[in-house]
Amino acid sequence: MRLIFIATMAVLMVGQAAAKDVLSGASLYADVARYESFGLHRFGSPGDRATADWIAGEMKQAGFEVSFQPVVLGRQYVVEQASAEASGTSIEATPFWWPPEDKASFHLSALLAREGDVAGKILWLELPFDRGAYLGPAHRAAIAEAAARKPAAILLTIGNPADDRFAYNVTQEDVPWPVPVMVVGARSRATFERAIASGEPVTFDVKGHYERDVAGRNVIAETGAGRGPTIVVSTPMTGWYSCVCERGPGIANFLALARTVAAEKWPAHLVFIATAGHEIGHGGMELFLKHGAPAPKDTLAWIHFGSSNACYGFAEGARTERPEEERYLVLSKSAVALTDEAFAGVAAKRLVTEKQAVGELRDVHAAGYPNFLGMAGRHRTFHTPSDDLGATGPEILEPVARAFVDAARKIVERGDAAIASVQVASVLIVVAARLVVLAGLWLIVALLAVALIVILLRLLLIDLRVIERAAGRTRRRIARTGVAAVGRVDVIVVLRHVAAGGLRRRRQIHGIA
Repeated sequence: MRLIFIATMAVLMVGQAAAKDVLSGASLYADVARYESFGLHRFGSPGDRATADWIAGEMKQAGFEVSFQPVVLGRQYVVEQASAEASGTSIEATPFWWPPEDKASFHLSALLAREGDVAGKILWLELPFDRGAYLGPAHRAAIAEAAARKPAAILLTIGNPADDRFAYNVTQEDVPWPVPVMVVGARSRATFERAIASGEPVTFDVKGHYERDVAGRNVIAETGAGRGPTIVVSTPMTGWYSCVCERGPGIANFLALARTVAAEKWPAHLVFIATAGHEIGHGGMELFLKHGAPAPKDTLAWIHFGSSNACYGFAEGARTERPEEERYLVLSKSAVALTDEAFAGVAAKRLVTEKQAVGELRDVHAAGYPNFLGMAGRHRTFHTPSDDLGATGPEILEPVARAFVDAARKIVERGDAAIASVQVASVLIVVAARLVVLAGLWLIVALLAVALIVILLRLLLIDLRVIERAAGRTRRRIARTGVAAVGRVDVIVVLRHVAAGGLRRRRQIHGIA
């Protein structure tokens, strides 16, 4: 009986230990699944609000002091329903942000065209896959050029590995398009090609509306104020669609690190910030940096969980069991040695930033925080409605979470020393570079001095030749007048020969007898 009791207790203890392992793949995957359950995560949506409530509850349960920071953005467009119908087939569509204000809802049926006169028709425009996440000048120029042809609307396909509806992040300052732009997945290309060939119209049906001064929330959780160095940990919460593998792993890592910090009672001041409004201008991060973030001089390090940090890769259209190769550790120079140590077992490309970081770390870097590390990437279904729970798994989530916890723990344990070695190396490199530059400047000065001396000597030679000719005339006059010596002129003649590199002729110059 005693042995049975001991065995039972051992099983229970092992079970409790496993249950408390917040860094296990199973625990992380459960958090990603919970995030997925909230549906659409666009800023201001019910899914956005549910996510903020959930994260706040988890942080409170871990023992953090939690507060909401109101985030109010000037506008948001809300889609209730959007479709494009062709040849009897209805296809889901998404208005491209920002649609014309007077076409927030509209119904249009018109011929589809790619070439020729498209006035009053629907113009089909295709943008190639460019691996970007943000609407840029090239995209704006292509759409503006298409709109200048006076179509009634634009049908837009954007290249991406999933051939689905893709969305680029925009800003609050972007101007609405002059005509409606409707995004469909490239997988529906054949349907629209048939419509062009048959001359059948394409019908857009959109129900949506604009909202002003849209409210969202950042979640701020804090522990250990006044106890050790200050470390900030951040992750975005919102995005265009379900964002399951885009945002889910980062949020799971964020929660796992927070639970570890609280359970182990780390001797440090940690500020966790989950931001809203990522996809329409980084509004939450911008607000936090202005109001709420510790000052750069008071912050030892900033850790950021960005996009797609634990998603499966694909090969020849099939999912592999390996992580997506297109993920990056985004680092300040000061974090390189620490990251190489903590992330030795995590396959990710290094992106050491000097001028500009990526994603919301771009805002952190621009705000003057010198020491930061984070992970960001993209995956097959990135920024599309197809981004679901199948894009990630326990076995690829766990190594990333453990690496981040290891890096954070080393920062707490070592303090300034966690980044000092790289900082010293950086200083030495800068000093060496400046010495090289200084040596180069001295060399240039020396060469200029030599050149100046040569020029002066050549000028002196010219002057001395003139003097020598004058001296010759003087000697002849002296000889005629019987003067005994012309020492001063003789010296000038000697100098002339010295300046010319030596005496070419040997002759006695000691006076005239």
